[in-house]
Amino acid sequence: MAQTEERKSAPITIKKYANRRLYNTATSSYVTLDDLCQMVKQGIEFTVYDAKTGDDITRPVLTQIIVEEEGKGQNLLPITVLRQLIGFYGDSLQGLVPHYLEQSMQSFIHNQERMRQYVQSTLGGIFPFTQFEEMGKQNMTLLEQAMKMFSPFGADPGAAPAEPGTPPASAEAPDKLDELQKKIDALEKQMENLGRQKRD
Repeated sequence: MAQTEERKSAPITIKKYANRRLYNTATSSYVTLDDLCQMVKQGIEFTVYDAKTGDDITRPVLTQIIVEEEGKGQNLLPITVLRQLIGFYGDSLQGLVPHYLEQSMQSFIHNQERMRQYVQSTLGGIFPFTQFEEMGKQNMTLLEQAMKMFSPFGADPGAAPAEPGTPPASAEAPDKLDELQKKIDALEKQMENLGRQKRD
């Protein structure tokens, strides 16, 4: 318990040097991206700093870990989601996306924990691949639906340009935002109920 609290309150400091080597100050040893990946999976908090400038570079390092894992064939992010994420950079709704994705992932993780508990308590650790793979697909479908709803006011990226004289989308912004919020609320409820529906 004490170690867990310590991890949460005092993240390990990782220093990245000009030669791209990563140094774990807690163990006084050099580590690799694979080592950091395992630390993440173990729930060990760490912060990565540029050894020369002192800048916090945790975000780009974690992003690099994702790129490395995706390169190994462990694909978690569908191409459609990647395209939609890229499309939000510089968009007026960019500030809403991180919070919503974080909440969506928390809900997904909550359902995953329920699945693991169900497997251990009910099925003796035997994993019913078909049932839970289908649940995973539905969870990913929900995420893709969420990303589509965040597309600027529900616009289709592949849709043809508006005809001349068509009112700009900004004129309909209040109504569209209300509609978007309703969809978000409905999607969150659907994600919360997904685990219970599959158990039934």
